[in-house]
Amino acid sequence: MTAATQTSAFPRVPESADAVLAGLDPEQREVATALHGPVCVLAGAGTGKTRAITHRIAYGVRAGVLPPAGVLAVTFTNRAAGELRGRLRQLGAEGVQARTFHSAALRQLQYFWPRAVGGELPHLLDRKAALVGEAGVRTRLRLDRTELRDVTSEIEWAKVTQTVPDDYPGAAARAGRAVPRDAAEIAALFTAYEELKRERGVIDFEDVLLLTVAILQDRADIAEQVRRQYQHFVVDEYQDVSPLQQRLLELWLGERNDLCVVGDASQTIYSFTGATPDHLLDFRTRHPSATVVRLVRDYRSTPQVVHLANGLLAQAAGRAARHRLELRSQREAGPEPGYAEHADEPAEAADTARRVRDLIESGVPASEIAVLYRINAQSEVYEQALADAGVPYRLRGAERFFDRPEVREAGISLRGAARAGDNDPVLAGVRGLSARVRAVLRAGGWPAEPPAGSGAVRERWESLAALVRLAEDLERARPEATLSAFVEELAQRANAQHAPTVEGVTLASLHAAKGLEWDAVFLVGLCEGVLPISYARTPEQLEEERRLLYVGVTRARRHLRLSWSLSRTPGGRPSRRPTRFLDGLRPGSGGGPAVTARGRATAAPGGGAEPGCGPARPARRRALVRCRVCGRTLTDAGEVKLMRCEECPSELDEELYERLREWRAEQASRIGQPDFCVFTDKTLMAIAERMPDDESELRSIAGVTARKARSFGAAVLALCAGEEPVAEDADG
Repeated sequence: MTAATQTSAFPRVPESADAVLAGLDPEQREVATALHGPVCVLAGAGTGKTRAITHRIAYGVRAGVLPPAGVLAVTFTNRAAGELRGRLRQLGAEGVQARTFHSAALRQLQYFWPRAVGGELPHLLDRKAALVGEAGVRTRLRLDRTELRDVTSEIEWAKVTQTVPDDYPGAAARAGRAVPRDAAEIAALFTAYEELKRERGVIDFEDVLLLTVAILQDRADIAEQVRRQYQHFVVDEYQDVSPLQQRLLELWLGERNDLCVVGDASQTIYSFTGATPDHLLDFRTRHPSATVVRLVRDYRSTPQVVHLANGLLAQAAGRAARHRLELRSQREAGPEPGYAEHADEPAEAADTARRVRDLIESGVPASEIAVLYRINAQSEVYEQALADAGVPYRLRGAERFFDRPEVREAGISLRGAARAGDNDPVLAGVRGLSARVRAVLRAGGWPAEPPAGSGAVRERWESLAALVRLAEDLERARPEATLSAFVEELAQRANAQHAPTVEGVTLASLHAAKGLEWDAVFLVGLCEGVLPISYARTPEQLEEERRLLYVGVTRARRHLRLSWSLSRTPGGRPSRRPTRFLDGLRPGSGGGPAVTARGRATAAPGGGAEPGCGPARPARRRALVRCRVCGRTLTDAGEVKLMRCEECPSELDEELYERLREWRAEQASRIGQPDFCVFTDKTLMAIAERMPDDESELRSIAGVTARKARSFGAAVLALCAGEEPVAEDADG
């Protein structure tokens, strides 16, 4: 068993503290057994950081070193906090508090507000945009929808960096903020927003942290009470801590140093919200005696994916880049990442949907496939393409699983059936947990077979199907489990926001994908102006965009495909170019062919791997290719295929070239694929120039693979000989 083996949904609780350490690699074990003093874990993507810190907490609790109620683990999302709680429960370390910064602060604020301030805590705003809009009216600033969103973000940034309205213009200038309006106007609006909040007796999300910090700073007695409650702190994703969160953490700690932080500066992708990796990178300066452990064994991704990820960071600059971690894959080799260039976005989306469907048909679960993009506005064309292909999907960032109406209704029905037991006619004669869950859901209208296509109906079906699969997992782990036990499991998972897996391809932005992983990942829309985004101008902003692509690449376990389109709409001017971050890494870019994890060159789009026609395959090892006309060394994939410079005189047989094009169109129509999936134009040009006499000569032309030679070789050779081709069945 590796140190990151995926386990059952219901693993057996370790019998002892020492059993908690079983299966950890040496570095993870070092983390788990470092229970005292400051600890800094520098953890690369896929290295099992969550496993390491949850086993550290569980080992400390089970060994009697860490009192469960005295441990506070904080992270940045409800999902991550729920995962921590779920894993700790499975390790027998219940009672540990695992929360987001805001959740932990809000709990303390609600408890201490009557004592520190008096009265009830003001109402917490769900969303501040409406009030920001009112502040705009008060200051006579008309904001359109985009400006409203951007000004709201600026207010949030100012508050987490502890910047007051009067200081905002100078602070924004020093930070290089791309402000949506004049900085003085934003400062005035910021002031009006704070006035409106006071008038209405409400606070916002950032106020929760600000007010908690204020109380802990001003009331030593309250700060001391909090410190008596919590003696040990663990901070996950420490590279994303804002100055305000760091200040709160310092107040929680006081003069103590029982702190374990975990992070990776190369995954800092929230600087626009005020996050900074400086707290992580400066940890040893603030804590000279700290234990520092580096996790670099990547249990998630294949060597091919890891090679590309390391290549991305090798080109990075800046402070975070100087502290990058070189990942080492622990998995068996897999396919090389594939690259595809498309004429327009709909074509890119359609090809992506087709490949997703092919993966599902080959046995990859839909829930193990993701399509990731830079901005949410890109999702629509992929939603439509997947719907057209009959592929179920789900949008990341939609409502939480246990908040979905169908899940709540199912929970009510299951609780009622559990109370009634065999007295419920729906359960009469039904034995076995999963069979009983199915019976209850069917009585509520859930069909056994999924509805055709995708959309809301399919999403509801998949939500309930996820409950059935969870019941099957529990039944396998505990054959004696009852419906009441399943209802209790659901309650605990809902409390921890530990949702079961819902079938469906994930559509998500790169930011929303942070912390997740899939067997297959499609990174789409990778063109200049999108990634890096058009408004990223400073070196720091551009490096953050590079890190965002790195996060996307490292979400993939085995299959990875990167694509871009030359135009937004069909027939549009092909003015786009692929993202600069892939220069020198993707085939045919930079200083020659990209080098694979096995040290071989990959064929460029339009070469051995046709654009949109399967993952890039390793090219045959060969010496430098020189132009057969002028002798210049060739690096462009198209020129390598022709074995001449583009501008050098051509020996093309025009008549043969046209016959080959007509034949290709017939073959593409017959197999239901685009023309270039038979041969690209460059391959046909090379064939028409060299006019091969036999299969050996044909196979020497770049782009004519063994499979294509078997499928189309006889017909191509017949055309080159001036004969009529005999129809052959393509085998691929």
